[in-house]
Amino acid sequence: MPLPVDTAFLSIRELGAKLRAKEFSTVQLTEFFLERLDRIGRELNAVVTLTRDIAITQAKQADAELAAGKDRGSLHGIPFGSKDLIAVKGHPTTWGAKPFEKQDFDEDATVIVKLREAGAVHCAKLAMVEIAGGLGYRQANASFTGPGLNPWDKKRWSGGSSTGPGSAVGGGLVPFGIGSETWGSIMTPAGFCGIAGLRPTYGRVSRHGAMALSWTMDKLGPMCRTADDCGLVLNAIAGPDPQDPSAATRSYSYPESVDPNRRFKLAVLKDVASQTQPEVRANFEASLAVLKTFATIEEIELPSLPFTETASIILSSEAAAAFEDLITTGDIWEMTAPEDHWGLHSQMVIPAKDYINAIRIRPKLQRAMDELLKPFDAVVTPTLATVAYPNDVDWPEYRGKARLTADIGGASNVCGLPGLSVPNGFGEGGLPTGLQFVGRAFDENKLLAIAGRYQQLTDWHRKFPKAIGR
Repeated sequence: MPLPVDTAFLSIRELGAKLRAKEFSTVQLTEFFLERLDRIGRELNAVVTLTRDIAITQAKQADAELAAGKDRGSLHGIPFGSKDLIAVKGHPTTWGAKPFEKQDFDEDATVIVKLREAGAVHCAKLAMVEIAGGLGYRQANASFTGPGLNPWDKKRWSGGSSTGPGSAVGGGLVPFGIGSETWGSIMTPAGFCGIAGLRPTYGRVSRHGAMALSWTMDKLGPMCRTADDCGLVLNAIAGPDPQDPSAATRSYSYPESVDPNRRFKLAVLKDVASQTQPEVRANFEASLAVLKTFATIEEIELPSLPFTETASIILSSEAAAAFEDLITTGDIWEMTAPEDHWGLHSQMVIPAKDYINAIRIRPKLQRAMDELLKPFDAVVTPTLATVAYPNDVDWPEYRGKARLTADIGGASNVCGLPGLSVPNGFGEGGLPTGLQFVGRAFDENKLLAIAGRYQQLTDWHRKFPKAIGR
């Protein structure tokens, strides 16, 4: 019997319970998601490569192990996809860009190894913005696989640069995906596609085997149905890695339970929603009312420091160093977005003194943010100022000048701080809006606990795009 359509939108825990109750096998579940990836995923430009050979082999192994009483934990038998900047041996890793369409690596990335060891089933390499957006794109059509389309409305963008994981999880094509963020690349598609996305602390997850855009700002993290799912995935992929010198040496463990009576202390940035769309602002205010049932909330102001400017200089300089060959070989002219043909040229002429000063200033910014956050469990903001952008408009014009929501993204990324977005309602055109939590370094579990409580009291994470659920 075919699996019910609503299987596509179940959480990891729910799927795991059904697997262990023998309502379906891992092979059946994997075939179910492979079919959706191949059919709906192609419509959304979310899939680069189906890894069917890997998936079926791993699914059969999971079924055999579970039948023999060997249970690897919550992810055992759960299908997933990875952003196509993460190496998977035997399959191309394209970085979303035409010059790298046939690029192949001879070993798996560390996150792929860890997920395999946890029993998860790799089903697809998922689409992304070319070079993870490092060339300065300003439009949806910035990938050789086509624009990332939103499962709630294909005339809207899915968000970048993790377009594929956003569309795939939002559309019920995989239970979870692995994305990456240098500056907004997990938060944006999570907010636009109505899913949960976790940006871990810089260094929490090894980046060995992943494309480098900015060596000192890149992070890999989970994109899932719920905050709890993000915690389960982080539990599998976090931890030290001798192959990645930037990986933190501290271990990580996601707690099985949290004190249900704990009260939290949250901060909200003054006027943070003042320049957002009216529906985004209304949903944020409604979310604050829910949060106040288990947390105190205090208004604060972001320090007047050059967070965004510093992040921009560091990202641009490191991207130029990483991809200088695109210019020297002429491959830059194969990029899809016209503005990506010339964006790297301007980054190449940033003075060394500007980069050095940005690196010198960053510890001061980190100390300032840590002092600001120290009294609180998290800062809460709208994830984004608007719902998903239309694919046929100028983005800066559409999103306006929502400075504070942009500033917290720049500040948290340049300082390497964790962030978590969960859905909190719908706005213009019936599209999802998001609620973001930002915390101190290595405080992911606080963010997960707060967002988990919020999701126990709301049902936005239970909503899914009806048209895509077929």
